[in-house]
Amino acid sequence: MTGIGDEPFVTAVKPLVDAMGGEMLPPDQAGADDVVLSWEGTDVVAVRLPQLADSLDHILAALERKQGKPLADLDRKAKQEVVRILEARGAFSVRHGVETVAGALGVSRFTVYNYLNRENAAKGQ
Repeated sequence: MTGIGDEPFVTAVKPLVDAMGGEMLPPDQAGADDVVLSWEGTDVVAVRLPQLADSLDHILAALERKQGKPLADLDRKAKQEVVRILEARGAFSVRHGVETVAGALGVSRFTVYNYLNRENAAKGQ
């Protein structure tokens, strides 16, 4: 974050940027796809958002940290909850999302689809 400073605004948004897997940089280094955040009329920080596939990896890593162990070591109910969370975050709209999640959970693609179908059936009731 060199060149950004310790602005209170930057400190406030840093946890959100970190959770998304983004990168913070000085506004004058922003590229066309970066988001420049302003505070009180002044550009304070630019945020470089990750590619969708990188975001999924970041979300999986965060879920693993939250669980305190590898996702593959979770029981079936906990894995179903992880799939529910990932679906709510749009993980399965990413190319190869199901395969990536299946690998992280240590289950087959078929099992992930079963978890998704179970969740969608429960919503429909």
